[in-house]
Amino acid sequence: MYQEGSAKVRIPRDAEGGGLEAVLINTSGGLTGGDRMHWEIGAGDGATLTLTTQACEKVYRSSQGDAQVSATLELGAGARVNWLPQETILFDGGRLERRLDVDLANGATLLALEAVILGRRARGETVREGLFRDRWRIRRDGVLIHAEESRFEGRFDAYLGKAASLDGNSAFASILLAGDGARDLLDGARKCIARHDVAGGASGWNVGESGKLLARVAARDGYELRKALVPLLHLLNRSAQGGSGLPRIWSI
Repeated sequence: MYQEGSAKVRIPRDAEGGGLEAVLINTSGGLTGGDRMHWEIGAGDGATLTLTTQACEKVYRSSQGDAQVSATLELGAGARVNWLPQETILFDGGRLERRLDVDLANGATLLALEAVILGRRARGETVREGLFRDRWRIRRDGVLIHAEESRFEGRFDAYLGKAASLDGNSAFASILLAGDGARDLLDGARKCIARHDVAGGASGWNVGESGKLLARVAARDGYELRKALVPLLHLLNRSAQGGSGLPRIWSI
């Protein structure tokens, strides 16, 4: 394990379920323009690893430049990695570029979540302008199986209220399960989302000899979003081979 600057890693002793759990910490307390943070994680053949964060990452108003966060994950044959950071909170004027790159070997399974809150409504916060860009590239044995780009820039209030974007919601998440049997969980994922006061849906595909499930959820605020995410992640994690529950820090 190597750590530098404000990037720290802690290994809880009482992690639930099998495998190793790691908590990623940004000791600076948040990000702003010009900050750069990179996480690089490897899981060997047959290993199980769950990664989360100590708290929600906060992206503050930028006076110059963008904050950049990137993560690179490499999974060996039959490995399982759960990438489950807590929500990112973007404040008014915040600028964030984020990237997730994952390489899966044969038989590996990835459960990945990224959730964003555009200001905390309970505190009267509104994001009127800024930048949020999210880029995912997931490969299996070198073949691209999932790619996506999200970008909000400029005056957020000019288009985020429209039905084609967030339709007035201020919190949203993307959840991806890539691995054997992922598509079999599609009906359960859809029912789980439908039980909550959120907008969203899920789709599943066969990808080569494996599968993929992708879910999107949008909610009025971070509280409603988490209420929907927790049971959904429990379903996707516990139902998969070798899965367990959520990191304990999620329930604190």
